[in-house]
Amino acid sequence: MPATDQNTDRTERVLVAMSGGVDSSACVYLLQKVGYQVGGVVFRMSPEHDQAVADARQVAEFFGVPIEVLDLQDVFEKEVIDYFCQSYLAGETPNPCVRCNPTVKFKHLYQLMLDRDYDYIATGHYADIRRQNGRWYFAQADSLQRDQSYMLYRLGQDILSHLLLPLAHYQKSEIRQLVKEAGLPSFSKPDSQENCFISDNDYAGYITRRCGPGKSGYFFGPDGSPVAPHQGILHYTVGQRKGLGIALGRPVFVRRIDPVDGGVYLCESGEEFDRQIALRDVCCADEQDLSDGTRCQVKIRSVARPCPCTIQNEDGQITVVFDTPQRAPAPGQSAVLYRDGLVIGGGIIVAQKHSDQLVNS
Repeated sequence: MPATDQNTDRTERVLVAMSGGVDSSACVYLLQKVGYQVGGVVFRMSPEHDQAVADARQVAEFFGVPIEVLDLQDVFEKEVIDYFCQSYLAGETPNPCVRCNPTVKFKHLYQLMLDRDYDYIATGHYADIRRQNGRWYFAQADSLQRDQSYMLYRLGQDILSHLLLPLAHYQKSEIRQLVKEAGLPSFSKPDSQENCFISDNDYAGYITRRCGPGKSGYFFGPDGSPVAPHQGILHYTVGQRKGLGIALGRPVFVRRIDPVDGGVYLCESGEEFDRQIALRDVCCADEQDLSDGTRCQVKIRSVARPCPCTIQNEDGQITVVFDTPQRAPAPGQSAVLYRDGLVIGGGIIVAQKHSDQLVNS
């Protein structure tokens, strides 16, 4: 998009979500280089974000851009932290970034854009945006290793049509070099941690302190017999092998977690694979993209490689059938659907209620 509105000859204004990190700093730098008038906002969503607020202010001063600090602690606690805790307590594996983007971060970024009369919003995400058949789609970034389109798939057309992603065609090493050339000392700053509100990554301890220990119960072996009591279901996730604290003389994996009876059901190696998954809370750019029989690719976790699949659509109930069985799709995680590099939709993985999806059954 041009930095000057051809109809009014006015320099277009873009509001950048800043964190003080390398990527959002590069975002500001690249937008200024092509002529946009840039403003910034940093979100304080928990006490763990205080350093990001301070760093963002320093970066904004360096680039000479105005910046606002928006305190979103209350909405972040309700929409993300409560969801995160309750998901684990329900035997699921949540993805707080996928939840945060549409309900907190981009929702308030977009609203502030409207309130302050900006033309666009921008972030330092590694993803691209394309327009096809009158609809906006996320697309994978050139850096597939850094691609974050999976995390953004739940954003709607209103946001995509106003979103700039300047890092789409860069590698991380190139971004660090750009920030270094700009003169910012933060070019060597480490990447941000995956969970922004739990600094020590001890999510089980965090949830226990906030909500109590959760449902206790027993491990059940592959033959269905009780093996030993466990620490509580919030300590485990589907597909987990290490850290179970039990020894059966052979590798076993968490196959299923039952939040009602507190059972953590184990399986033999190889039985943690599924042929298909069901989805809830499905979203898409165009309903035709998810027609019954559609061939596409799917990612069942953020770091997974897309795998070929077929969509089954029965009156809006979406099932994804893998060409090749996939390891441990975890209830609560997102399955994101791709076609020719475009994100055509996705949804939340639903827990399997029966064992007939086992590859070796």
